[in-house]
Amino acid sequence: MKKILLALTAVAAMTGSASAADLAARPYVKAPMAAPVANWTGFYIFGGGGGGLSNSDQQIRDTATGTPLTITQRQGGSGWFGTVGLGYDWQFSGTWVAGVFADGQFGSIRSTVQDPLFGITGNQKLEDSWAAGVRLGWLVAPNVLSYVNGGYSGAHFGSTSFMTLAGAPAGAHLNGYNRNGWFVGGGVENNLNIFGIQSPGWFMKTEYRSAFYNAKTQDELIDGTNLPTGNSIRANSWNQTISTSLVYRFNWTGPVVAKY
Repeated sequence: MKKILLALTAVAAMTGSASAADLAARPYVKAPMAAPVANWTGFYIFGGGGGGLSNSDQQIRDTATGTPLTITQRQGGSGWFGTVGLGYDWQFSGTWVAGVFADGQFGSIRSTVQDPLFGITGNQKLEDSWAAGVRLGWLVAPNVLSYVNGGYSGAHFGSTSFMTLAGAPAGAHLNGYNRNGWFVGGGVENNLNIFGIQSPGWFMKTEYRSAFYNAKTQDELIDGTNLPTGNSIRANSWNQTISTSLVYRFNWTGPVVAKY
């Protein structure tokens, strides 16, 4: 009996040693990484530039009575501008993003101003504008947002110096002024990932915007004395712009990776 117990003990010891050896030989397998997660909620700033077209429906009126002296005619022009702004977005329902923003534009978008009765012409320049609005977008991909926007817009138009049709100074001008209006637009914003190089927080957006400003009647004034010439110009303004901006998002940290 004693010999049988010794034999069983030896077999158990050998089996335990083999099991321990097998456990030590198993390779270590690292747990899988968490899938990348993109979060659009947070503050951002941006800056860029672009070009624009300006259109204006103009009519000459009698300064004293306001009586129309000509039919309404459309004049146009073009130019460039720079822009800076900031905003805040909220991501909801997985693929939807809503936000608020404000921005300013500065540059030189010119449109023609004419008085055919006096045979004079000049340029009116949109020197700067400002806007505040909302936007709503849908995520085409986790790092690509397609959106529409709209809201309030204000603008400052510079003074106009009139010239004769022969190109000589006409001795008359229009003063600069501010106007209020509204805008609608849309665009695409995407994370910068060029040739596989990650740029956490940096985005690029391209946006179209159409802004409409209320009509205003301005008296044509004589240079030096600022006395009225007798004619006034009533005009509105419609401006279309396309811009590309570099965006930085403060909350964008890139893919979230699980830690073990």
